[in-house]
Amino acid sequence: MTHKAGFVAIIGKPNVGKSTLLNKMLGEQLSVVTPKAQTTRHRIKGILNDPEYQIVFSDTPGIMQPAYKLHKKMMDAVDSTLVDADLVMLVVEIHERALSEEVAERLKNLVVPFILVINKVDLADQETLEQKVIFWKELLNPGAIIPVSATEKFNIQPLVQTIVSYLPASPAFFDKEDISDRNVRFFVTEIIREKILVNYQKEIPYSCEVVVTDYKEEPEIHRIRCEIYVDRESQKAILLGHKGEAIKKLGTDARKKIEKLVDCHIYLELTVKVRENWRDDEKQLDKFGYNEE
Repeated sequence: MTHKAGFVAIIGKPNVGKSTLLNKMLGEQLSVVTPKAQTTRHRIKGILNDPEYQIVFSDTPGIMQPAYKLHKKMMDAVDSTLVDADLVMLVVEIHERALSEEVAERLKNLVVPFILVINKVDLADQETLEQKVIFWKELLNPGAIIPVSATEKFNIQPLVQTIVSYLPASPAFFDKEDISDRNVRFFVTEIIREKILVNYQKEIPYSCEVVVTDYKEEPEIHRIRCEIYVDRESQKAILLGHKGEAIKKLGTDARKKIEKLVDCHIYLELTVKVRENWRDDEKQLDKFGYNEE
């Protein structure tokens, strides 16, 4: 049988469950998953390997109207992904009632096929689902409409097979042992950012950026030093907490998950620094890797 391989861009508004869906298809947690919007900031490639195919998924930030230069960089990553794609997968959730102007504009400019995935169908009855299928077919006429529930792992394999049917004949682009194009340092920062999203409220998670400054692998332990950047001194105080209790909990939660990732004991040191308005600072965004998407 001819081997297939291709790039699939996953797009959609924030909170439609794109990252959860990617993780379920891969059987690995590559993308940060929380109930909060703007969880995904970078384009993350997840690689699904099979003897007969290789799917290279690009999980993109949720499409939004930019409020900072950071958001503009995130939307640039979406556009870049669409240029590279062999297939675009638009993810909507079952109760989504309309298409945002940002998504519609990107779909208009597509030169490759796209399919539509209706996520969270476990939250609706059959009649509602049937109505939504008719609605999206009339509005967009995608190549296929696949109902899924990422959290319940419903219809995941049929979705994968549908994707494979659109892939061109091609050898694999990456080694069949790879599951992502990102390195361990990147996933360390994503884990820490995930724990910030879970442990802190309001503006704090969206004002933080994480950078690994040192990573030393010793026979019995990996020693990791990270810097967490925030916009203001008041945010630094909240991140640290009373007598450093909040940052200690953050470090413990992150360390446990990093240990599972690398299968080794971890010493994790976290330092909080202030970089005012970093989300609108071109030099800081460049330092944090947003110009490399």
